[in-house]
Amino acid sequence: MTKPVNDPTLTPEEMEALVRKYDNETNFRSLGGVTGMVVTLACIALSLFHIYTSGFGLLNEVMHRSVHMSFIMPLVFLLFPRARVERPLRAWGFGLFFAAFYLYLGVQLAEALTGQIPDAARWGLIGVTAVLALTALPVNQLGGHGNRLSVLDWPLAIAGGASSIYLIVFFDSIFVQNVGFPQPLDYIMGLIAIIMVLEAARRTMGETLPVIGTIALLYAVFGPYLPGDLAHRGYNIIRLVNHLYLGTEGIYGIAIGVVATFVFHFVLFGVLAQKSGLGQLFIDLASIVAGRYSGGPAKVAVVSSGFFGMISGSPIANTVTTGAFTIPMMKAKGFSGRFAAATEASASCGGQVTPPIMGAAAFVMTEMLGIPYNELILIAIIPASFHYLSTLFMVHLEAKRLNLSGIDRDKLPQFMDVLTRSWHLFIPLIVMVTLLLMKYTPFLAAFWGIMLTIGCSYIPLVLQQVGLGRKMDAGSALTPWRLKEALENGAQQSISITAACACVGFILGVTTLTGMGFKFSGAVIEGAAWMGAMVSSLDPLGFLTLDGTTLFFALIFVAIACIIMGAGIPTTPTYIILAAIAAPALQELGVPLLATHFFVFYYGVLADITPPVALAAYAGAGIAKSDPMQTGMTAFRLSMGKALVPMMFIYAPSLLFIDFTVWDFSLAMSSGVLSIVALSVAYIGFFKTSIERWEKWVLSIAGLVLVAHDVVAIAVGASVVLAILWRNAQKAKAEVPQAS
Repeated sequence: MTKPVNDPTLTPEEMEALVRKYDNETNFRSLGGVTGMVVTLACIALSLFHIYTSGFGLLNEVMHRSVHMSFIMPLVFLLFPRARVERPLRAWGFGLFFAAFYLYLGVQLAEALTGQIPDAARWGLIGVTAVLALTALPVNQLGGHGNRLSVLDWPLAIAGGASSIYLIVFFDSIFVQNVGFPQPLDYIMGLIAIIMVLEAARRTMGETLPVIGTIALLYAVFGPYLPGDLAHRGYNIIRLVNHLYLGTEGIYGIAIGVVATFVFHFVLFGVLAQKSGLGQLFIDLASIVAGRYSGGPAKVAVVSSGFFGMISGSPIANTVTTGAFTIPMMKAKGFSGRFAAATEASASCGGQVTPPIMGAAAFVMTEMLGIPYNELILIAIIPASFHYLSTLFMVHLEAKRLNLSGIDRDKLPQFMDVLTRSWHLFIPLIVMVTLLLMKYTPFLAAFWGIMLTIGCSYIPLVLQQVGLGRKMDAGSALTPWRLKEALENGAQQSISITAACACVGFILGVTTLTGMGFKFSGAVIEGAAWMGAMVSSLDPLGFLTLDGTTLFFALIFVAIACIIMGAGIPTTPTYIILAAIAAPALQELGVPLLATHFFVFYYGVLADITPPVALAAYAGAGIAKSDPMQTGMTAFRLSMGKALVPMMFIYAPSLLFIDFTVWDFSLAMSSGVLSIVALSVAYIGFFKTSIERWEKWVLSIAGLVLVAHDVVAIAVGASVVLAILWRNAQKAKAEVPQAS
C-alpha cells in the first residue's frame, strides 16, 4: 500500500511494524508452507473451540484449561522467534541461570524417583533436561530468529503441547482412578511442563517474569535455609511438581482459567469488531464530540481512545491504531510531538480501566473477588471517568496556553452521515453490554457479541442488494477470508497473555504453599508502622494519628511495588502477583477487599507509561518522532489522574460504591474533581493566564490534601485552590486591555 509523499498518517503495514517493535507480545513470525498452514489451522481451531464452549457450555475446569494450553504452548514456539543476542553478557547471564535451574530440576526429580523407574529412565530424564537446558542458552548459531524456524522450535512445540495433552488423554487415570497417587510419568510430564512454561514466558515476555517465577520456585525449595521470617519448612521437587502441575493452584490455576474463558472471548470479539469497522466509527464519533473545540485533535485522541478502549485491552495497539490518525493532526495544529504522543499514550492506557472490557486483568479480578462482571463494570465507571477527566482537562489547558483552535467544521464528519453509514455496528456492542447488565455470564455475552458482529457486518451488503443502504460501507463485511484472518488474529493475541499467566501460576502456587503472601504483608505493615510512628511523633498538635500515617505509608510502599513490578511485566501478571502478595497487607489495615484490588490494578496499569519501560509512550513517540524517554515522562504526568484515583477510593470507598451514602459519594466526587483541576493547572502552569512558580507548589499540595476524605481538610484545600484560580482569572482579565 502506498501513500502520498506528504501524508503524515501511517499505512496499515507501518502500524503493524510499530506495534511489533514496541509490543513483544505481538511479535509474530510470518510463516509459510506447511508450518504456516498448521499454525493457521491451529489458531482457527482454537478460536472455534472457544466460540463453541462460550455458547454451549464449558468443559470441566482442568480439561478446558488443558485443551487451551495444548494449542497455545506449541504456537508459542512456532510463532515467536528466539531473541537475538544484542547484549551478550546480560543474555548469557540469564541463559546460564535458566539452564542451571532446568538441569537442577531434572537431577532432583531423577534422584526422587530412584527405585520407582529404571536407572536408564532416570539418566534419560537427566539427558532430556540437559537438552532443554542447552536450548535456554542464547546461541545465535542455533537460529530461530525472525521468520525462520530453527531445528529446536518443532521439538519444543511438541514438548510444550505434550505436557497438556497428557492431562487430557490420561484425565481419568490422574484425576479419578489414581487421584492422590501420581505415577512417575506424571511427575516427568510435570517437570517438562514447568520448563516449557518458563521458556514460553521468556519468548513472549522477556526475562523479567520468568526470573520472578524461578525465584518463587527456588524459594519453595530452599525455604529451610533462608533467614528470619523468610524461612519455611521447604518442599521437595515431588511436592512442587504435584502442586503446580496436577492441581489447580499452579499452571492450570485461576489465571489460566480466566484466560481460557473470559479473556479469549473478549479479545476475539475486539478483533472482529475492529475488522468490521467499529474502530473507525469510534474515531468519527470522537471527532464529532470533541473535534471543534480548542485543541480539537488532542481531545479527539482522548475521547477516541476511551471509546476504542471499550473493545481493546491493549494500550500499545490502542496507541498505534488511534494515534496514527490523531498524533499527526495534533502536531499539525501546534502541539509538540512529545505532548501529542504522550496524550495518545496516556489516553490509550485508560482502555484497560474502561468498561465494558477493561483488559484481561478485570476478568481475573472478577474470579479472585467473586464479584459478577456486570457489577465490576459499573463500579469501574467512576474511576475511569476520573482518568479521562484529568487527561482532557490538561489537554484543554495546554491548548489554551498555546492558543490553539479546533478542527475546521467542514473537515469534521457529520453525525447523520456516520450514523447512516455505521448504525449496524452498535448492535453487537449494545446486546453484549445488555446481557452483561442482565447478569448473564461474560462468555455467553461475548458469544452473542461475536455472532452478532459477524452477522451484522453483512447488513450493508444485504440492504444494498435490495436497493437500500447505498451510503453504508459494504466493504466491512466479514467475508470468509476476513473472518479467517480475524479468528487467526484472535488466537494469536491470546498467546502471550496465556504464557504469562501460566508463569504467574508458579508464583500463586508457591504463595499458597509457603504463605509467602503473609510474610510480604507482614513486612509491609511493619515498615509502614515504623515510618508512621516516626512521622506522627513529629506532629505536636496530634493531627497525624499512628493509624492514619501507617495506612498512608503502606499505600506508598504497595504503589511503589506495583510501579516497579509493572516496569518489566505487563498489567495482568502484575495485578495477579500483587493482588496475591501485596493486597493482603492493605486488608489487614482495614481497607475493603475490593478497594485493595482496584488499588493494585490501577497502579499496575501505569506500567505502560512509566519510564524506563513505558512501551505505549514509546510507540506514540515512534509515530510523533519525539524523544521516547521525554514522551514517557510527559505521559506519566498526564496520567496523574490515574495515579491519584487509587488514593481517592482508598480514603473514600464510596467511589467504588462501598458503604455508599449520598453525602460521602458527593463529597468524594467534588473533592476528587477539584483535586484533579488543581494538579492539572499546576502541571500545565496555566489557568486563564500563566501561573507563578509558588502557585504551582501550593496547588500541588492543596490538590493532594483534597484526596483526604476529611471535611476540614477538603474545606481548607478547596479554599486554597479556588482562591488561586480566582486570582489568576482576575489577572487574566487585567491583561486583556494590555494585550490589545
